[in-house]
Amino acid sequence: MAKPAWLLSLTQHGSKPPYLLTYRSSDGFIIGTVALAVFTDMFLYGVIVPVIPFALQQRSHVAPDRVQYWVSVLIAIYGAALLAFSPVCGWLADHTASRRSPLLIGLLELLGSTVLLNVGYNISVIIVARILQGISAAVVWVVGLALLAGTVPQERLAEAMGYVSLGMSLGTLVAPLLGGVVFDRAGYDAVFGMAYTLVGFDIILRLLLVEKKVAVRWEPNAIAPSRTPTEDANTSMGGMKQFIESSLEQLDKEKSSLAPTPTDVEEGGLINDQDTASTSYQPPTTTMIPPSRLRDRLPPLLSLLYSRRLLSALLGSIVQAALLTSFDSVLTIRVAAVFHFSSTGAALLFLPIILPSFLGPLWGKLSDRMGGRYPASLGFLLATAPLVCLRFVNENTLKDKVTLCALLALIGLMLSMTFPPIMAEISGVVADKEKKMVETGRTEGYGKGGAYAQAYALFNVAFAAGCMVGPLLAGFVAEKSWGTMSWVLGLLSGITSFPTFLGLGGWVFGKRD
Repeated sequence: MAKPAWLLSLTQHGSKPPYLLTYRSSDGFIIGTVALAVFTDMFLYGVIVPVIPFALQQRSHVAPDRVQYWVSVLIAIYGAALLAFSPVCGWLADHTASRRSPLLIGLLELLGSTVLLNVGYNISVIIVARILQGISAAVVWVVGLALLAGTVPQERLAEAMGYVSLGMSLGTLVAPLLGGVVFDRAGYDAVFGMAYTLVGFDIILRLLLVEKKVAVRWEPNAIAPSRTPTEDANTSMGGMKQFIESSLEQLDKEKSSLAPTPTDVEEGGLINDQDTASTSYQPPTTTMIPPSRLRDRLPPLLSLLYSRRLLSALLGSIVQAALLTSFDSVLTIRVAAVFHFSSTGAALLFLPIILPSFLGPLWGKLSDRMGGRYPASLGFLLATAPLVCLRFVNENTLKDKVTLCALLALIGLMLSMTFPPIMAEISGVVADKEKKMVETGRTEGYGKGGAYAQAYALFNVAFAAGCMVGPLLAGFVAEKSWGTMSWVLGLLSGITSFPTFLGLGGWVFGKRD
């Protein structure tokens, strides 16, 4: 039985090209869709932060002295789900034909968690909702970043990641403020009315999105100018121009040794008609060397951990998240004790930290031009001084209030330099390692699905770990001494600048891994 035309169009399997194909498959549309997906995830996570404590008492009838306990448990459950399902999502995404479908499934999970939080009264229902929310976050971050890595050329990827970090920061910024205000003025259901509207808009964009490898079936020119259709077909093998050229050079050498015919390779290094029938380059079987090293026999999720580049990026991700989220547990309490600020005043103090993230695309463009090593390591190093100087904010004076705002703005500015290069580095590690694997003939690379999603799953795990460690570390230390906490955070940032400088972009002393 033939499928209806509308269904074929929706699933992008019809014979006719989708409407406005060029725009729906453009880099800008895909970047915007992923950035909005991240914004939606962070918004729905943060919008209930000021609401949940009241909802637990009023709707779930939790005793006041148990509210803090359950809030902590619900935060931990979200983080645990994010940690546990990120590797699973990465493996599944690299073994599916489409990135768009997992993104839609993740959005449906997010919608389901939002409905449960809206209508659920029992604490067990809220726990299930938080688990679904964590799983959805894993899908959005892992699959979304992998989609960008397979869409945007590596030389412009850091700038694209800057827009993603902007979406994350905006969601983190506006969600608690809107959640608190709307809850006070219009009630619990109105908060989720905002959530449903945002999810609906997000669903529309994700349905409209057309991946590059799908768009090329109808319109080869839909591929970004920096890529050719052949290169786009090889996104599973790295997807970068350098990788294709080196792979073809290796093929030329092998064909030369086997008495090639004049039609084997055309001008410009492009394979002739019988070769172009294959959509991805496969090294000749005669040159394959059975993998002898353990790392070459492991799944990509594990073998990638042998890379010092990746380990440097993951360490940076952990510290990024730890430093930023550390203020969630200490800043409100500190300004309430010193300045006697209300919750609204304390919430406004997060603005100086978040606003510098608007410079994310600029830092990303800078990283694309000069490499990520210097912006990332410099950001961690320069954040050390303002973090340490937080210890001098001790009195309820205008001077100390201005000083605190200035220090928080400097911290936000310096840390905003580190996000785009580290997020882009994850993709660079996969492309370079796969290129090296194929060139040396040890393996055929990471297979048809590649390993981008699994690499970003590791990034997601590292970032989630930092989100869990940061508030605990800062909270426990600040409970003893605010000054000691500032020293600890400052030293953590300063020390992280060294492995970031040594490892990002390849080992600084020579060997790339």
